[in-house]
Amino acid sequence: MDATWSSEESAGHNSLGLRVFLYGPPGSGKTELGFRLAQSLNLPFTDLDSEIEAQAGLTTPKIFASEDESGFRARESAALKQALAGRPRVVALGGGALLDPTNRAQVEAAGNVLCLTATQKTLLDRLRATDERPLLAPNDASRLQSLLAQRSDHYRSFPMQLDTDSLTLEEAVWQAQVHLGAFHVWSMGDGYSVRVSAGSLRHVGHALQACGLNGPVGLVTDEIVGPLYAERVTKGLEEADYETGVVVIPAGEAHKNLDTLQRIWSGLLAAGVERRSTVLALGGGVVSDLAGFAAATFMRGVPWVVLPTSLLAMVDSSLGGKTGADLAEGKNLIGAFYPPGLVLADPSTLASLPEVELRSGLAEVVKHAVIGDPALFQLCVGGWEAVNRDRAALVRQAMAVKIRIIEADPFEEGQRAALNLGHTIGHALEQASGYRIRHGEAIAIGMVSEARLAERLGLADPLLAESIAQVLHGLGLPSELPPDLDRDAIVGAIRVDKKRHGRQVGFALPRRIGDVQVGVAVDNADLAI
Repeated sequence: MDATWSSEESAGHNSLGLRVFLYGPPGSGKTELGFRLAQSLNLPFTDLDSEIEAQAGLTTPKIFASEDESGFRARESAALKQALAGRPRVVALGGGALLDPTNRAQVEAAGNVLCLTATQKTLLDRLRATDERPLLAPNDASRLQSLLAQRSDHYRSFPMQLDTDSLTLEEAVWQAQVHLGAFHVWSMGDGYSVRVSAGSLRHVGHALQACGLNGPVGLVTDEIVGPLYAERVTKGLEEADYETGVVVIPAGEAHKNLDTLQRIWSGLLAAGVERRSTVLALGGGVVSDLAGFAAATFMRGVPWVVLPTSLLAMVDSSLGGKTGADLAEGKNLIGAFYPPGLVLADPSTLASLPEVELRSGLAEVVKHAVIGDPALFQLCVGGWEAVNRDRAALVRQAMAVKIRIIEADPFEEGQRAALNLGHTIGHALEQASGYRIRHGEAIAIGMVSEARLAERLGLADPLLAESIAQVLHGLGLPSELPPDLDRDAIVGAIRVDKKRHGRQVGFALPRRIGDVQVGVAVDNADLAI
């Protein structure tokens, strides 16, 4: 399914289709990056200069020679209007296309402008390998310097910037997706789109239309999130002519069980959900796990969409298609891989999240940093103020780590097991505490405990556990086991973990920041907590 829309709330529902405009000086890589980015996002691609040439039946240098720059700019504006009127896409713009204030206003109203930059030397090296440019002789460094001097303030005026100077094409394409908060996960079935989009809950109905998803819609939420956002979502669905029934479940991990699943199944029936209908999961990880599993099993499977409202759900549990419920004996012992049709994260919902829940979600952010993003770890080193400076950017960066991993290993046959870091001990802590300990708090403690286990086994850098603990402390998260918890009960819960094989439990253990070893078999005798 191709679900696409703008990541800027100000663009409104008319631009829910994702339009990306790549801009920047000659040689910044707009065309090559744009083509590859469009492929990654499952979108069509337009190179505006090529469109102009096709319509004129002339090359760009010949247009300049016969019509001067003013003639070319008139053709450029006309071609841009056509691109704006078409379906969502990635558009590579000419290096001066947005010098015209009208062009710029139209483009910024329609979508996202990502301005590419590079050093003058890099730009010149790239230009020397290309065809002649009408406003720039590729071998004339002084002319490039003059053009950059004239336009440098203009290029810097665009808020979203990507320095391509030291990036490979693959790296630049990935960083573009992180900047945009736009991904397409290809690894399961037809794939599904993931968007970080401020204010998007108001436009869910148009998002479902963009996906080709049908009603009636069964909206599953909990008793805490429902009063905050269910009305906003249902209104947006009604505006797009979707009939909607709301199913409200009790909040919290203690209710992630078969009784609640029965409640959801019955609620979907009452809402008139059919085989081609859609289930929406509005809430945190418990809601998405349960609603996703209910969707996977209701009438042998109906489409579903995730609307995560907690930090933990946005960066972790909403991604990857894992669904399920708990049994009395342990967490997530029943479930299925069942990918959603869409994940739409609205970071504005984090403003209503209690601070304790924000801190809990940060445990998964730190986990992703330890697994695969040292730069994200350094951001977390800055503490509470640093991570809250730009929550949308934090979500995009943490989300990207998991998306890369699930793309490489969708069914947890290898690398994806790294995402279990902190969870083997963490899940056992949750169960032993009767779910008094929040999930994120348990994962924080589990990460440090598992890092210490890695140190004891000689796998980890010395003091790795301490460095992780210090970061967690700076974010207001625990790192030590509560003294009142029964250690035997914790070890017993670990021994029934679903990753157990015989007398051994498979751990994902950190070796250093950005490097986790999966499939580390630990004997029962080594499980001292």
